[in-house]
Amino acid sequence: MVKLGFIVEGVTEKIILEQSDFFNYLDSLHVGYIPIVVDAKGNGNLLPNRLAQYTDTLFDEGATDIFILTDLDDEQCITNTKARISNNANRFVIVSIKTIEAWFLADSEAMRKYFNDPAFHFDYPETVRNPFEEIKAIRKIKIGRGFNDKRVLANTLVHKMGFSILKAAQHPNCDSSKYFLRRISEIAETAQ
Repeated sequence: MVKLGFIVEGVTEKIILEQSDFFNYLDSLHVGYIPIVVDAKGNGNLLPNRLAQYTDTLFDEGATDIFILTDLDDEQCITNTKARISNNANRFVIVSIKTIEAWFLADSEAMRKYFNDPAFHFDYPETVRNPFEEIKAIRKIKIGRGFNDKRVLANTLVHKMGFSILKAAQHPNCDSSKYFLRRISEIAETAQ
């Protein structure tokens, strides 16, 4: 049986995977998983020499495959980002473009609630240089106040606005979320 483990770059990704509808999605695919997502606390900790402690722990807990979710940030190339982290057997690197907050912009339904704007839609969420700053700026315009904490944003969007990776992946221009779900689906299919 397939059992997935997850390592993420930071707290936002951890909240998204652990507290949104993501584990329900895995259940619907009949994929096992370790319910505690490992937060590496920064992409510098996703280097091969530091990654071993996390992967070893997940494999010891029964993981058959490990997904590593990181941001592209200011790097120019997904391939180079993956090579820096290294793709080994049973270890898959998923790179969100530019940062994971682009996935928030892609979930129009959650963002409509967050901005109190029933018509909100962001056409190209993965082309924004800094999605977190973009969300802050839009909120300042629409609501009249901002915020400064990624954890608060993630918790609010997941718990109060119903953010969903599945909805982000339905956006026509959020390819990294689509790729993430497709890779998981492919592993689920090969295991059956």
